[in-house]
Amino acid sequence: MTALLVGIGLVLVAVYLVLPVSWSPQWLNSVLEFLKGGIPIGALMIGLLAIFIGITDIKDRIEAKKEEEKEKSEESSTEEKEKTE
Repeated sequence: MTALLVGIGLVLVAVYLVLPVSWSPQWLNSVLEFLKGGIPIGALMIGLLAIFIGITDIKDRIEAKKEEEKEKSEESSTEEKEKTE
């Protein structure tokens, strides 16, 4: 409940700060400039995250192939032992 009230309060404060009326600070232009400056940083962070996820995915696929080959070789060796017995 507290989190909800804090969230509503912060949204109301944010709207008040950017309203284009005479009785508010009219920070809309400053907020837009900040957001414009944040776009390259956000793109960089998302790009780096995507690279790390891609590298991890490739490593996981390689590991899965190794495990499958190991299981196949174990199965074939088990089958050969059963045939000889």
